[in-house]
Amino acid sequence: MLRLLAFVRVVEAGSFAEAARRAGTTTSAMSKAVARFEQAHGMRLLHRSTHSLALTEEGDRLMEAGRALAESLAHVQSALGEVARDGGRVCVTAPASFARACILPRLPVFLQERPEIEIEVKFRNEILDLTAEGVDIAIRSGPLGRAPGHQARRLCTFSWIACASPAYLNARGAPTTPYELSAHDHVGFRNPANGQILNWRFTDPRGKAPVRFAPKPKHICDDAHASLALVEDGFGVGWGPEWLVREGLRTGRLVEVLAPWRAPAEALWMLRTTDRRPPLRTQRVMSFLATLPAEFSDKAG
Repeated sequence: MLRLLAFVRVVEAGSFAEAARRAGTTTSAMSKAVARFEQAHGMRLLHRSTHSLALTEEGDRLMEAGRALAESLAHVQSALGEVARDGGRVCVTAPASFARACILPRLPVFLQERPEIEIEVKFRNEILDLTAEGVDIAIRSGPLGRAPGHQARRLCTFSWIACASPAYLNARGAPTTPYELSAHDHVGFRNPANGQILNWRFTDPRGKAPVRFAPKPKHICDDAHASLALVEDGFGVGWGPEWLVREGLRTGRLVEVLAPWRAPAEALWMLRTTDRRPPLRTQRVMSFLATLPAEFSDKAG
């Protein structure tokens, strides 16, 4: 087929010398390629003279197929160029609170820097079948026992923090142990993946057994940002991940309670379905995601 392409190039260029120049080869190599094609198929494609070329009947009939082959090759080369640039869609799934607090605010700058990348973000709290859902990267926290067969990279560790608004604490006082939480109003989060209200976990600073507190929320949301908004508005004590509450703590809209009882930090993971080297576009999104937890954790890795 390469010899047929040489024939097409010669005809379109009008001479072997010009075809060779355009192809970056020698006149002799171009001439031999056409001659060998003619010999292999037992036909003459060109009438050659010192100063001109003319198509034979066979050559004229073959030019249409040759041009179609050249166009197909051009399409392939164009596709190869696109693959080399490695643009395309990357699908990421993450807990809604992390996606909204950490991914979305910085995503526009990344996409402006990488216009070849298309992004799809799925706000999911449950463990998905990444292959079945067409997911390239998943962000998940906690133990990975429910996600066997995945390649995991730890992004960081983060804490869960109990907090309330200054107005609420001024009116109701601050609990000093988790056992005093029963005397307070609670704002709860219902996990949309399983329908359960999230329990709160604490570690006894005296070295005793960990404490698991089942809140009895006066108000419940199945969206973590909505729960946090109620906490900031003074409707009770809430409990949330560090990435969600850090801005409220920084600005003073929230105050941490039970700080000595904070449970040990847990890991935040980035998952993929295979250990094979991902496409360049996926690698670039992974690198972008790896920078996000740095603001609230010094243990990224």
